[in-house]
Amino acid sequence: MARDPRYDILFEPVKIGPKTAKNRFYQVPHCNGMGHLYPNGMAAMRGIKAEGGWAVVCTEECEIHPSSDYTPVTEMRLWDDGDMPVHQRVVDNIHAHGALAGTELVHNSHDSPNRFSREVPLSPSHQICIYNDPIQARAMDKEDIRNFRRWHRDAALRAKKIGYDIIYLYVAHNITMLTYFLSRRYNDRTDEYGGSFENRLRLLRETLEETKDAVGDTCAIAVRFAVDELMGEKGITHDGEGRAVIEALAELPDLWDVNIAGWENDSATARFSEEGYQEEFISFVKQVTSKPVVGVGRYTSPDRMVSLVEKGVLDFIGAARPSIADPFLPKKVEEGRLEDIRECIGCNICVSCDFLGHPLRCTQNPTMGEEYRRGWHPENIAAKGSDARVLVVGAGPAGLEATHALGKRGYDVMLAEATRDLGGRVTLESRLPGMAEYARVRDYRVQQIERLTNVEVFRESKMTLENVLESGAGHVVIATGARWRRDGVGRQHTSPIPGSDLAQLFTPDDIMAGRLPEGPVLLYDDDHYYMTSVIAERLCAEGLEVIFVTPAADVANWTHNTMEQPRIQARLIELGVEIRTAHNLIAIEDSAALLSCVYTGQETRRDCAAIVSVTARLPNDALYLALAADARALDAAGISTLKVIGDACAPAAIVHAVYAGHRYARELDEPEPEGVPFKRERVALAPLP
Repeated sequence: MARDPRYDILFEPVKIGPKTAKNRFYQVPHCNGMGHLYPNGMAAMRGIKAEGGWAVVCTEECEIHPSSDYTPVTEMRLWDDGDMPVHQRVVDNIHAHGALAGTELVHNSHDSPNRFSREVPLSPSHQICIYNDPIQARAMDKEDIRNFRRWHRDAALRAKKIGYDIIYLYVAHNITMLTYFLSRRYNDRTDEYGGSFENRLRLLRETLEETKDAVGDTCAIAVRFAVDELMGEKGITHDGEGRAVIEALAELPDLWDVNIAGWENDSATARFSEEGYQEEFISFVKQVTSKPVVGVGRYTSPDRMVSLVEKGVLDFIGAARPSIADPFLPKKVEEGRLEDIRECIGCNICVSCDFLGHPLRCTQNPTMGEEYRRGWHPENIAAKGSDARVLVVGAGPAGLEATHALGKRGYDVMLAEATRDLGGRVTLESRLPGMAEYARVRDYRVQQIERLTNVEVFRESKMTLENVLESGAGHVVIATGARWRRDGVGRQHTSPIPGSDLAQLFTPDDIMAGRLPEGPVLLYDDDHYYMTSVIAERLCAEGLEVIFVTPAADVANWTHNTMEQPRIQARLIELGVEIRTAHNLIAIEDSAALLSCVYTGQETRRDCAAIVSVTARLPNDALYLALAADARALDAAGISTLKVIGDACAPAAIVHAVYAGHRYARELDEPEPEGVPFKRERVALAPLP
């Protein structure tokens, strides 16, 4: 298909200092959990982005010195020349597809506890390290400042030698040395690097000038700057010192990459932000500089992108999460295939990977992080391995993804869904407060499946053992999802909670089906992800009194990894929810719940009319077990393989269900791998002394 001429402006080349980007699609630096520990995986992932049409592809932040060691978070490093070969592979992969390669140099100051290097952390002033380690950073003296400038210059020279096109100064997200020197909250110096705005700006100005002097002849110099910390007068604001910084340095860098701080604001989830939520803060930047500007806002609509350029808000459409959800977004716009774009759902599963120290994952894009390990490409998939028909039972996230990928491989696929609606848990959960964008997981796959002539979809088709045996399928995959437990079994309880058989106990399935309790309602959260908190919002919207009880230290504890937890707890407080943390539900009575303190065991009774138990789930695997128990019947029916996937195998998050469906489709009729089923990145042992 031809590109819609409305989007021609997005494919104009743009100069960035001595370099020229081929279009306006710009993958800004983003973490990925791979970095220096999984360099082949990281390089392959960046190369896929370049292949997908992004004009600029940047690495994650790149530590410039051992005193900025971020362990266990895995980033890039340019501590010395020995780190250069990893970067070379990344740059070569990006350049192979005509994109510019950028790297984000960083020293994280007292944000770096230096757990691996054991160097003393450095900061503009005496500061305690942010990550709760019993460590403090010492205030830098003049020699330390000179050393920092030298480390940054040396890293820039290495980056130039490697072949990077764009070299960043990182002044964003409230985690960098340059940010802390600029900040009135963290810089209490009384010398020429502290006090007045000009003094606090001094180190940034010097580092910027020295970087341009060192590498600016061939490399573009970018400044990534948070124009607003969303703290009011306590911090930098876009109409105060944020604007003043850009006015003072307006023409020095070759590009301004602007956002808001901290990272939890810059990458807010869809539950708490909408597309373009940063525009009100960054729209002034082009008014005070002639240099190109890139910004982010979880943009997936090309019409919105065009509007930003035409209104003079941005020169480049920046993306981190949308480029993860669909590395080929630019090519799909260029080729007029907008319906093929996998839109980011803003769930921040990608962010959690950085905090948890493992390679990148994405709910929408199951190939993310598997480009090297398994050789998976987001757009290309091997042709079918046989002419056998495939029956997929269940149209939740696992079943839809399996059907879509199998159909793309060329298999004749029958998708049977017991209900009228496709999407399974995605459809149900997307109707809860703040969860609407999760429906994109369903909508993208349903739309793709509807265009495949080799796929038949059967709604309201609850499959029995006899139905499956009579289907004529050669392969059967069961993706029938899971249900929430009614007995309270989960992390805290391995046997049913006394009283869990009483009528006033509800589960998330009841709430999502519209069966609402009367209040007061006690919610028991032993799941620790988003479900209990969105149910709390749903019940509050009905005017019910809600009590939130959890054995964890705070509500929705796992969402610290998606950077949502403070917002979730704040919203519940604002809604008037009574929150009782560090308490376990130990028994249910007719009109009360018996609770115990997880530390002391002290018991208390809380009156309530109903309880919603959010603990563990049970797989809906009865059909699979019945089929698996009769191998002779399978053989007689011509069914050569039977598989159970997704929540029907082992309940988990939506990201796991989508991955399970994709993996099934990729591996069908393929040879069984020997040993570990993916490539491992092993540490090379140095010669013994």
